[in-house]
Amino acid sequence: MRILANDLENYLGKSVTVEGWVNSRRDHGGLIFIDLRDHTDIIQLVVTPENAAAFRLAESVRDEYVLRAEGKIREREPDLVNPNINTGKIELVVDKLTLLNKSEPLPVNTHDDGEKSSEELRLKYRYLDLRRPKMQAILKRRSEFYRFIRNYMYDHDFTEITTPILANSSPEGARDFLVPSRLHPGKFYALPQAPQQFKQLLMVGGVNRYFQIAPCFRDEDPRADRLYGDFYQLDLEMSFVDDGEIVRETIEPLFIDLATKFAHKKLVMRSEPAKQFVTGNSSLPRIPYNFAMNTYGVDKPDLRYGMELIDLTEVFKDTDFKVFKQPSVKALCVTDGAKLTRREIDEFTEKARKLGAGGLAYILYTEEGAKSPILKFMSEPEIKSVQKLTGAKTGDAVFFGADEPAKVNKVLGELRIAFADHFGLKNPDEISYCWIIDFPFYEWDEKNKKLDFGHNPFSMPKGGLEALENAKTDEEKLAIVADQFDFVMNGLESASGAVRNYNPEIMYKVFNILGYNNEFVEARFGGMLNAFKFGAPPHAGCAPGLDRIFMTLEGLDNIRDVVAFPKNGSGVDLMMNSPSTVDQIQLDEAHLAVIEDDD
Repeated sequence: MRILANDLENYLGKSVTVEGWVNSRRDHGGLIFIDLRDHTDIIQLVVTPENAAAFRLAESVRDEYVLRAEGKIREREPDLVNPNINTGKIELVVDKLTLLNKSEPLPVNTHDDGEKSSEELRLKYRYLDLRRPKMQAILKRRSEFYRFIRNYMYDHDFTEITTPILANSSPEGARDFLVPSRLHPGKFYALPQAPQQFKQLLMVGGVNRYFQIAPCFRDEDPRADRLYGDFYQLDLEMSFVDDGEIVRETIEPLFIDLATKFAHKKLVMRSEPAKQFVTGNSSLPRIPYNFAMNTYGVDKPDLRYGMELIDLTEVFKDTDFKVFKQPSVKALCVTDGAKLTRREIDEFTEKARKLGAGGLAYILYTEEGAKSPILKFMSEPEIKSVQKLTGAKTGDAVFFGADEPAKVNKVLGELRIAFADHFGLKNPDEISYCWIIDFPFYEWDEKNKKLDFGHNPFSMPKGGLEALENAKTDEEKLAIVADQFDFVMNGLESASGAVRNYNPEIMYKVFNILGYNNEFVEARFGGMLNAFKFGAPPHAGCAPGLDRIFMTLEGLDNIRDVVAFPKNGSGVDLMMNSPSTVDQIQLDEAHLAVIEDDD
């Protein structure tokens, strides 16, 4: 029977069989040492010349050959103990050695010794890259992660139900992957961007609490924190829920346990303004969307650090400084910012310009006093008010944004993140959570000069039909908020959820406000509407993105490192050569033709 390397200490003095890959081989003339690696650990094999057949084979083996070794486990001599591996106190003296398979020279490194191969090579030969102990550990941890989640969901009376992969196209916000139908020429399935419609129909069908670890498919551009093509989310929905807080209270303990009990991380919240939104039995803040945008410049704030946006508009309302004669003036106080070099300040200024700012005004608070090219344009009361309101101390720097409110928030919000990166404020061993609530139901489309949906039309507006009917002006309509929420983890959007719009009358109304008639709604969303006409209960849910959450819990920066077989940054599977062309007969069967680009 095969014994795993991490269990061999329990077999001291006994004969065992081990199997694995050659991690390394050392020929000392009279002895050959082979480090044999399985998925649990490494064991040193000792092959002596007295065992002629085994010795001849040991002379010929190379890295990554697959071997079976039979022999007795013994303690190493005290001066030969290897403290760098868990099995460093023992070794296996080989009686019989069997070659199970050879290996050609490897194109990628399978060790965790710092000589990491390029990502492109790692993805092309992913089956080899997975042999690395770190990748083996990640795969095992991810399995434990799923088990942890499933146990929580079962303990809270959720029923696991799978939903179709071949579905209909739906307006989720990203591009669909389309699948042509062979049996129905000219018609297409779509791979689901999320099981949204199906899980709502489960609520109509009488399911009380549903969940699944669901594959989702979106044709979006990849990023370091977003996979291309397919990803997994914890999809869940709850019946007879008409308040998003019930969903938040139900799922929040899972997030906390994942951070503290599964990942053994420290929960922190260093942003003082956020603490006012910790209410009730929760330890996590519920931050209104508008507050988040005005205080952090983004709707997914990282609360591991402070550095909030400080509103100075009143300070400069009567200023003679032309640059600050703007609808909004805000600032960031950067601790130790006075240490920034001129070159570094220029780099942050260039980043601000790329975000739409005209430049980046600043004040450095040094031992010699405040220094800045703009001080000569500011009055003494303005200078004193800036330092008082920002709390700037010696060694700090204050950076300003002045423009329309939305642009100021955007520029300073991105700079807040950039300064945190520069000064190392993002501790990977810490986790900061918050909920963002009260998203605007409608927003102003500046390009087309009209109202549009803020996020999606299928969330319930707070106040229901009454709120919609009472909103007469554009300003009143823009004030309507959706019972919709995001869960934010270390500055990353990690889940979205909402109370669903399950009432056909309200569904018609939210579209009517934007000028769409009932016929349009029925043509686009007839399936859901028809189901809701048969006694649909109020329901709500959310969908945490598991790849991103797991990446953050493991302290990694690249989401492709937590997936067994990811695509590269261009959406290509280098290992399987996908996407690829297909045979003409396959195109004919699917009633498709490939149209070549003119260029």
